[in-house]
This record gives sequence, structure tokens and C-alpha cells, in this order.
Amino acid sequence: MPEEFDPENQFNNTKKAVGYIPRKEASQKHYDRVGFKSGLEVHQQLKTKKKLFCNCPAGVYNSKKEYDAEIIRHMRPTLSELGEYDGTALMEFKTKKEIVYRIKNETACTYDIDDTPPFPLNREALDIALEISLLCKLNIVGEVHIIRKQYLDGSIPTGFQRTAILGVEGEIQLRHKKVRLIQLSLEEDSCREISDIRHVRKYQTDRLGMPLIETVTYPDFKNPDEVREGAEYIRFLNRSTGKVRTGIGSGREDVNVSCRGGTRVEIKGVSHNKWIPELTHNEVFRQWSLLRIRDELKKRIASINRWAIHSKPIIPHQFRFKSEVLKNAVQNGWDLVAVNLPRFKGMLSHFTQPGQMFADELSDRLKVIACIEKPNMVHSESVHPDISPYQWSRIQKMLNSKNHDAQLVLWGPEQDIPTALETIEERCRLALEAVPRESRKALKNGTTVFERVLPGPDRMYPDTDSSPIPLKEDYIDKIRKRLPVDVSQRIEQLKRWNVPEDTFTYLLRNNLVPLMQRIARDLKVDPRFLGTLLGHTLKHVQGQDLCSHEFSYERIRQLFKFLYDRSIEFEMAKEILPLLCHHPGTDLNILLKKAGFEQKKNRDILARIPEVIKDFVPYKRVDHETRAAADWIMGRLRPMALGNMPLSELRKEIQKKVENRE
Repeated sequence: MPEEFDPENQFNNTKKAVGYIPRKEASQKHYDRVGFKSGLEVHQQLKTKKKLFCNCPAGVYNSKKEYDAEIIRHMRPTLSELGEYDGTALMEFKTKKEIVYRIKNETACTYDIDDTPPFPLNREALDIALEISLLCKLNIVGEVHIIRKQYLDGSIPTGFQRTAILGVEGEIQLRHKKVRLIQLSLEEDSCREISDIRHVRKYQTDRLGMPLIETVTYPDFKNPDEVREGAEYIRFLNRSTGKVRTGIGSGREDVNVSCRGGTRVEIKGVSHNKWIPELTHNEVFRQWSLLRIRDELKKRIASINRWAIHSKPIIPHQFRFKSEVLKNAVQNGWDLVAVNLPRFKGMLSHFTQPGQMFADELSDRLKVIACIEKPNMVHSESVHPDISPYQWSRIQKMLNSKNHDAQLVLWGPEQDIPTALETIEERCRLALEAVPRESRKALKNGTTVFERVLPGPDRMYPDTDSSPIPLKEDYIDKIRKRLPVDVSQRIEQLKRWNVPEDTFTYLLRNNLVPLMQRIARDLKVDPRFLGTLLGHTLKHVQGQDLCSHEFSYERIRQLFKFLYDRSIEFEMAKEILPLLCHHPGTDLNILLKKAGFEQKKNRDILARIPEVIKDFVPYKRVDHETRAAADWIMGRLRPMALGNMPLSELRKEIQKKVENRE
């Protein structure tokens, strides 16, 4: 490799040329420059007793080691109605995966493994899904038709997912804009993946078949923060019914992102909405980088059809590599192959995402398609090279490389090498054409990795095992009458109550506004105090993992009723609530005593003020003396006053006495 080429400089220079900046520094003009566009597919499990197409219990989970049997399957693609194969199915077939399902008798049946036709669709799930469809202002279909959506990654043993569109063309109201909805579908959930190593992928089947809705938006989001706001709103809307599951994995987003001149790329299974801004920001710049790579390659390569890689096997003892990854490959008995990429010099080290370059695009596909675990390759433009310049020059000579070429060395079992070489050539050819349509897996650091080729319409076809379900107008009207308050109206309600805005997300996410409304109406509690108590105190307790799994929000209403009946000031709830969260089954009288409450009369508390004032030692700064005295006295009397009289009233009396003292 010529000494004048510096991969680190190339990476930094291309990052600058792309115009990448950290998300926190980005403004709308940066997203307008690259043509940011995004849409959502929000998946939400429904809180039903049974699964969607069988009578197995829903919401019962097993550990990885808890199973009664294992079933092994190999997936094969099938032709669509038009006699065509779906690209994703063909890619999955190329991986030659052995799919292992861990079955627990309690949570799976013969329907799950495709040995029994589907039972009639779960009507409880249909009711909930239609209720949410109406909340989304969707046009409800006249008849429900169940179709099959092909999945050959093994996540569903049948090889397809049964799904049905319930409503089309709706909208949601965000703070500053309306976002259009394409549709809402009711479908069965997939298996939980346990592991995916080499040619073996393992799944747990407890989640399989649980009722799930998918809400799909148009690509109306113009920046990453809007995408997160949309995801949050749909989550709040779903939870406002009180009929959906909560917790890790119960709600997941697929986020579609594109840039101007790019293509739709789907970031799969985003389980935390707080990840969305960073993921979408990095994805739009990844696509912008790939377009720059394409434009540069088009200047260098006249014909895509005539472009091809050139490879030769490496005999390890002739090179004696010092790199640990290469020595491990040799010790494993794997084949090593050198590959020449004509006119690709400078492209392997081209920036794509923070900490990633184009070479990572190749390595990701080797892992997924050729099933060669990482590390699976080294290349001539690595910032931290595993092969010395002298050895690279020998490899270049062996491959008859030209100065404008790039090289890489890959390794793996002999049977995987043909697929690996085919994968490398295919991805490099795609770099000459456009941004590949693909699904990508979200990582915690805000970057993504290749998961599979993006499915097309050829994977969908009617389900011949299920009859259409007519939806009569009186049935829809009955559901319409029980709809909860719209989320946008709930937000306005919180604003009218003067509840702090930093509590809104917590209150809406946990559907606590109806509970607040009941307590405020029935027990005359200040809604602002309630919102702060729940959105700050309760959130903090739960965040510190101090809340028992047996705790129910209904206990909060019982707590206020308890205080109301005993004429105890509601401020005492702030002291009792953390104890109640940790010991939800304990009698409230015991918790009240544990919180240090003693019944006192107001006149006795106020009578102590002059006495406590005498004990106050003034601060040296005279301008702070009055306030300091009031704060100090308040601190001394607060435990006695808490629950017996309003603390604001005590504060006024203390302030008055301090200001009038001699």
C-alpha cells in the first residue's frame, strides 16, 4: 500500500465532505439540506387473555432454559401470486440457517408450529384494535381480510405472519403539525430470538402469536425530534385505552428513513423511543455518505456490468501474519482469501456513520448472509491495520492490483467462502448504483448494522385458511361510544391544570391522567399537586427500582381516600407514597405511622413559632437574615405540621412572625 495514502485522514476528510455533525449541533436547515424524511411503523401488543389464532395464554413468558421440546426447521421461499420470489426470502434462503424453536407446552400448541389450521380470530383483540383505529381517525374497512406476510428469517415457524388491515387514511395531531396515517393492522407477534450464531438461529415461542397492532404513518416527519414525538404520541394513544401491554418488548418501532436521492431504509425493532433521534440522524447521513460514494465510483467505473472482484486463496505459512485475528482464523482451519476491488481505493475508508466506514458495510453482510461471525475480514484502508504494509504489497502483487484498487482479506469455513465472495461483489455493485433497500438493526450507540434486504410486495398473499369477517356499522358505533379522551385533549387538560410539562411524558406513558381526574374530582385534590407527585416523586421511586412489582396505581387513589377520610392534609401523601410503592400490601395506618405522622392541632403548631424563633442564630449577611430565619424555622416545624395543616399556611405565619419580631 503506498505510504502517501492515510486512511485516518481519508475517513476524517470524507466525514467533513459529507457535512456530518453531531445531532445536538444539528438544526432544521441541516436536515433540509440532506432532505430528511421519515415514517413510523409502531407495533404494540394488546392485553388479551389468549393469542390471536389459538387458545394459548397470552403474556406468559418463559426463560431461555425453560422449555419442553426443541423443533428444528429449514425455511424455503415460495412463489407469490404473480409467480415471483421476494428478495428478502431469497437472501434468507442463501444463509442456509438451521432454525431451532424452544417449545413450552404451557405457551405453545400445534397451531404455532403449523400442524393445525388457525382458530377463529380473537374477537377481544379485534375489539381493542378497532377502538385504537377509531382513536387514530382511520376509515374502518367494511370487511376484514386476513393475508399472509412471508418471513423466512425463522421468527415465525409457519414462514409467514397472518395479518389484517382494519383501518386506512387517518391522522394524529402533534404539537405543531398533523401526521397522516396509512393504516392500522392486527397481526400475530413473532418469536423471541435467543441467539444467532453462524448457521444456527434459536427462538423462544412464548411470545409467538400474541395479538399485535401495527400503526403505519406516512413519511411526514422532517427531523429526528418529530419522529420521536410521533412515536411517543402513538404510544400514549395506545396506552390511553388501558388495553395494551406495557414493559420491555411490548411496544417496538420500525423507523423508516431516507434522504434526498436515497431510498427507504427500515431501522427494525427500536425498543426505546429515546434512541430514535440519534438513530434517524445517523441513518440519514449514512445514506448521504453512500450517495457520495456512488457519485465518486461512477466517475471511476464506466460500466457496472463489467465490474468484478478478483480473488485468490492465501497460503498462511507463506505470510506468517502477526495479527491475532488472522492467527485465530488459521488455527480454526479456515480458508483465507485475498480480494481485489478495482478502482475502490479510498472508498473502504470512506465515512458512513460515527466510528464506521464503508468497509463495515461489507463486514456486516458477511456476518448476516455468509454467516461468518465478526471479525471476518481485514482491509487495506484500516485505521489500525492488522497486516503490515510489506504484506499488503505482496498481496497486491499476487492479485495484480493497480494503484487505484483496494484490497481485503476475508476468512471462514470452506463451504461459506463462495457465498462470502458473492456477497462482497454484490454489495460493491450496489455501491455503484444507489442506497440499498434494507432493514437495519438498531444499536444503543445510535448506529445501525445490516439485518436483511428490505421485503417487497411479493411476500404477501391471501390466507386461504381464514374467512373474511364483516364489520357492521352498529358494531363500530358501539365501540365508538366508549372511546377514551384523545391524547391531544389530555395534553391540553394537563396544561389547564398547570401541571409541570416535564411530567407529561411520564403521566401519558402510564395513562395516569384518568386516575388524576378521578382523584381530583372525587376527593378535591389539586391536580397540579397530583401531577407533580406522580410525575416527579413516583417516577423517581420507580427509577430507583424501589417499587414492588405488586404495586398498582389504584393504591394511589386508595391512599388519597384514606387521607381524605381522616382529614389529613394531602401533602402527607408525598411521605407515604415511597413506602407504599415498596410495601403495597401494607395497611395504610401502619405506613402513616412509619412516615412519622402525629396528630396535632393547628394552634399548638403555630404556638411553637415564637419559641423556635428564639433559637435561631442569624446569618452574618443581614439581607438574607429574614429569609434564612423563615427557612430554618420551617425546617424545624415541618415534621410536626405535615399532614396536620397546609405547609403554605404555616409558611405564611412564620414569615409574618419573623418580619414582626423585635
